[in-house]
Amino acid sequence: MVMKTEKLNYYLPSELIAQRPLSVRSDSRLLVLDRSAGDISDSRFSGLGDFLSPGDCLVLNDTKVLPARFFARRTTGGKLEGLFLAADAEGIWTAYLKGIRKLKAGDEFYLKDRQKADFCKAVLLEKTGQGRCRLRLKTDTDTQAVLDEIGFPPLPHYIKRDDDQAVAARDEQRYQTVYARQSGAVAAPTAGLHFTEPLIEQLKQAGIKFAFITLHVGAGTFKPVTADNLEDHQIHRERFSIDKENAAIINAAKSKGGRIIPVGTTSTRVLETVAAGSQACPSTGRLTVERSRGIEAAAGTTELFIMPGYQFKMIDAMITNFHLPKSTLLALVAAFAGLENVLAAYNHAIEQQYRFYSYGDAMLVV
Repeated sequence: MVMKTEKLNYYLPSELIAQRPLSVRSDSRLLVLDRSAGDISDSRFSGLGDFLSPGDCLVLNDTKVLPARFFARRTTGGKLEGLFLAADAEGIWTAYLKGIRKLKAGDEFYLKDRQKADFCKAVLLEKTGQGRCRLRLKTDTDTQAVLDEIGFPPLPHYIKRDDDQAVAARDEQRYQTVYARQSGAVAAPTAGLHFTEPLIEQLKQAGIKFAFITLHVGAGTFKPVTADNLEDHQIHRERFSIDKENAAIINAAKSKGGRIIPVGTTSTRVLETVAAGSQACPSTGRLTVERSRGIEAAAGTTELFIMPGYQFKMIDAMITNFHLPKSTLLALVAAFAGLENVLAAYNHAIEQQYRFYSYGDAMLVV
């Protein structure tokens, strides 16, 4: 079945796009969607435990967001803005660079630190298309240390920010989950931003299990679907890992009848990618397989594209944020909850003035 991308479209008033996080993470609103009955109710994220049962297992993505956004200046004085994506073994950067059309291979420019002073020179080695390029930095400092000096939180384009250091300091803390451990993401797994350490402890005391996976969220997560047919979109590739200890926690919960509840689309992709007993995951996500009884430790990359028609193998419920129209993330949620249910929930959220996107409110699909 071919699905038109336009079916994932909806209208969102711009004032509902959250520009700042709430002062307390768990004060976010929580829309609860029963995907079987189509029922919708309103709650607060701090009340998440009301909808969970002892033995349920929350699966959290512990990736840590790099300070990947940076500013630079051309030798002529023109301003540049970039997003670090990766560095190879030789220290060559792959990055997005705004203003790249004015540069040619061999041109040098200055990376600026957080105090807006010149930090080091960089030379453009080549343009690789769609705003991407390869850069060589003229410094002996390693990549992480460079980013610590020059980097700002890589907030998505719909959150308006400049190079204000005080605002960046707040974003650096809040555009990061409280359980972030493994550095490597250039975007946050935003469904996890609502958790606080006291809430996690409260849920543990109530018998809720916690397991951790890692998926380093890439810039491709924000790439809009421009193809008319959803299946014609080239999904982004992301690195993931899950170790034996956490696979065992998930399998034990599953075997005892607990629900497996990924926090976010990133955790969902990992669980569905590594579900034991399935065949190799197709990029279309249309292969019908039996539900898995467990998962195994694994590491690698995933290009799994979960869209309506996909047969889920592992998950029983899902916590997620509200996603952009015509996005792969919205397609994933629609695959799990049903497109009509999701669009009805989104319309309800808009009517009730929920806050949308990365710093916005959350949804629990049961």
